[in-house]
Amino acid sequence: MLGDVTQTTETPAPTREPAGPRRAPRVHRAWFVAAVTFVTIIGAAAFASLPGLLIEPLHGEFHWSRGTIGFAVSVNLALYGLTAPFAAALMDRFGIRRVVAAALSVIAAGSLLTVWMTAAWQLVLYWGVLVGLGSGSMALAFAATVTNRWFTARRGLVTGILTAAGASGQLIFLPLLSWLVERHGWRPAAVTVALAALAVVPFVWLLLRDHPADVGLAPYGGEYAEKPAPVTGAARRAVTVLFKAARTGPFWLLAGTFAICGASTNGLVKTHFVPAAHDHGMPVTAAAGLLAVIGVFDVVGTVASGWFTDRFEARRLLAVYYALRGVSLLFLPMLLAPAVHPPMLFFIVFYGLDWVATVPPTIALCREHYGEDSAIVFGWVLASHQVGAAAVAFAGGVARDVFGSYDIVWYASGALCAAAALMALVIRRRPATTAAVNPV
Repeated sequence: MLGDVTQTTETPAPTREPAGPRRAPRVHRAWFVAAVTFVTIIGAAAFASLPGLLIEPLHGEFHWSRGTIGFAVSVNLALYGLTAPFAAALMDRFGIRRVVAAALSVIAAGSLLTVWMTAAWQLVLYWGVLVGLGSGSMALAFAATVTNRWFTARRGLVTGILTAAGASGQLIFLPLLSWLVERHGWRPAAVTVALAALAVVPFVWLLLRDHPADVGLAPYGGEYAEKPAPVTGAARRAVTVLFKAARTGPFWLLAGTFAICGASTNGLVKTHFVPAAHDHGMPVTAAAGLLAVIGVFDVVGTVASGWFTDRFEARRLLAVYYALRGVSLLFLPMLLAPAVHPPMLFFIVFYGLDWVATVPPTIALCREHYGEDSAIVFGWVLASHQVGAAAVAFAGGVARDVFGSYDIVWYASGALCAAAALMALVIRRRPATTAAVNPV
């Protein structure tokens, strides 16, 4: 009897699978997450490709001034930026998948509602507010959050690749949307944007994961860490991080340079290049095709910038990028003509390589100075980018209405880029061991 009892007590309990890290697969899961993020940003890029194509059709159909249409675009761009830091904090609270899926749905709703609009305030509400809020939650803070969570090594390269996704989407959608606008009107183009946003939602929900610990892995190139608990008070945290960062000098320099970046890209070229070229007799499809070519070289330039950021000092890279962009914009008014000629193609290639090459070094400087809060800090820096873009999107339309030409806006943007190059050089370096948000 005693032997039976002993045998019973020594029977081992059923084994349980350990909750800790598991062996990394040959191809790390982080690369699949990056691939899904890339596809998601490409699908979301459809809405960013459309505003510049809408100015002339809406002006012709509703007789709204270019300043009025530019105001709706400026609201979109401003909300895109102002939403980004809160979206980064919401991703810490509710997870990346939920926030991004909801954002894509809001974008689709806003784009579809524009099909039935009859008044300018509806354009501001649907395209400006709804699409602006949705796109802000899909902003570059999304790419920064994915990169920070899933990668320890190759962060600069991955940031460059994910940033280039927006340009890839522009390359895919601009020719299609311009063809739709010219042949069938702007409404089918708006529906296409909505469908593109909705098509990405299943990829996000089924394939994207919030944290490496969700699948028992360490970040690529790093050590395993448990998934942190959801961070409550997302809005409070975003504002708190802003107040802390605002007490430091690098934040204002980064925000200032990135505001000029937005003014000279999204606010100016993406919004007003097509109508400006059309003013000189160039067909809309040809001008949109040139923007798409900018997207081709933007991919090359941004990925290369990520590679450079892993190897060279980020602030010096920024200074070079802004200086070269300013020079190219000063020459643009002399290159616009009814037909595409070699000097214009040279501008497109040169400017395209520099389009968003500023993003990887800017994110790297945020990470260097602000550590774990860097994604939210970059969200606020991105907000300044979009405020700058919004100001020039509106000012560019007003300048066209008042002066009958965009020339003054090109020259002013070139001068601002020169100022941004000087500001980048002023950003001080910070030892890697003290990457926290502390006052200067």
